[in-house]
Amino acid sequence: MPTLNARPSSSLRQQGLVLVLALIVLAAMSLAAVGLMRGVLGSNRVAGNLAFQQAAVQAADVGVETAIAWLEQKTQEMEQRDPAPAPLTQANKLFANIAKSGTEAYNYVATRADPAANQTWEAFWQTLVTANVVNALPADSAGNQVSFVIHRLCANAGEPTVSACEAAPVLPTAIANGSRSNDLKVRQTSQVYYRITVRVQSARNATSFIQAMVAI
Repeated sequence: MPTLNARPSSSLRQQGLVLVLALIVLAAMSLAAVGLMRGVLGSNRVAGNLAFQQAAVQAADVGVETAIAWLEQKTQEMEQRDPAPAPLTQANKLFANIAKSGTEAYNYVATRADPAANQTWEAFWQTLVTANVVNALPADSAGNQVSFVIHRLCANAGEPTVSACEAAPVLPTAIANGSRSNDLKVRQTSQVYYRITVRVQSARNATSFIQAMVAI
């Protein structure tokens, strides 16, 4: 009577080992594929955020340019002083605060204001909104909402002085180009600094702040 061998043959053992190795390789490849997909998605997310950030910066440039154009316009405005035959003189409207109205396009602050200690710019911005000094521009095609505030970097309102305002001296051309400081004795003027703070809120509710300093 033939007997049965309980031990598996060598070929059966090898087939079982190949199956185990195949499962291990398949699991490793699956993990690698998942890691690759997450890496690609992460890269796409970073690229998208960078694109939105760049769009926000470009939108902020619009706010800065709008504020600079308005400042230049206000410095060039003239007014008629009494009596009527008197010549036109500079209006000097930037010496005092300006509230947006039917004749004024934007709000303007003639004194410097900064966040308090440990206060974020976002929290400080909300105080500016409450004070009604923020200027909002229409949302652009990308959905960015741009708003800006103009501060004159002076301690007090009124006619600026070197001691009360942050200013840059402006030398006459003859002195600036001369080799000796005693060539001409001319009183020098100053350009007052203005700080333009722009806040951009993107369509994804990401908020960015950009500041520009101009001397006019």
